[in-house]
Amino acid sequence: MQSDPLGSAVNEYFETNCSADILVESNIAEDDVIPSSLFFRTYKTMPVLEKLALSNCEGKILDVGAAAGCHSLYLQNQNFDVSALEMSELCCNVMSHRGMKKVIAHDFFLYSGNKFDTILLLMNGIGIVGTLKRLDEFLAKAKGLLKPSGRIIFDSSDIEYMYYEEDGSKWINLNNKYYGEMIYTMQYKEITGIPFEWLFVDYNTLAPLAMKNGFDLSILATGNHYDYLGVLKKK
Repeated sequence: MQSDPLGSAVNEYFETNCSADILVESNIAEDDVIPSSLFFRTYKTMPVLEKLALSNCEGKILDVGAAAGCHSLYLQNQNFDVSALEMSELCCNVMSHRGMKKVIAHDFFLYSGNKFDTILLLMNGIGIVGTLKRLDEFLAKAKGLLKPSGRIIFDSSDIEYMYYEEDGSKWINLNNKYYGEMIYTMQYKEITGIPFEWLFVDYNTLAPLAMKNGFDLSILATGNHYDYLGVLKKK
């Protein structure tokens, strides 16, 4: 529990209905805060891209990084066969108490089980890949979990804008790692998590890697701040 700030925040909100902030520290950006209530949002309050993602889900669904289960529960209520996969045992317990029927407490990269028509990764869920070098491993793993006509629905962002100066110059060091790789640390009250790698991947970088791994990449929609909703379809 001491290394699970997200799970602790989700569990406390579920028990008390009082929202508190999760502090998110980054190695390249200013600190951010996420209210714990965000993980309990209803369909009505979800962003447009999330609603579009949910409307494009088909068949048997695996919701990866489900947290408190807002997307999984919505899909379940729409009579989809959906499984919520989440590493945090505290989050898994909350989802079960909220009525989620199929909860999988597991690491995506280590999970093996059923085949799915749709793998869903929202809230930049594809960020679990961590680094660009691990994309091949992720796509191979996803391909093994998908049915022949399966798809991955995800959202991500091109964060190149974060590296521009006020005069328009860019300070990315091309000799360093890919600019979309970040390191986050989460803290909730006195609970500090272990730093973890997180990936934001732009379309032009992802497309050739997807093709190499047997996927076609298309964009369903773009957001207002360099974000986009993508679909990876098995060839």
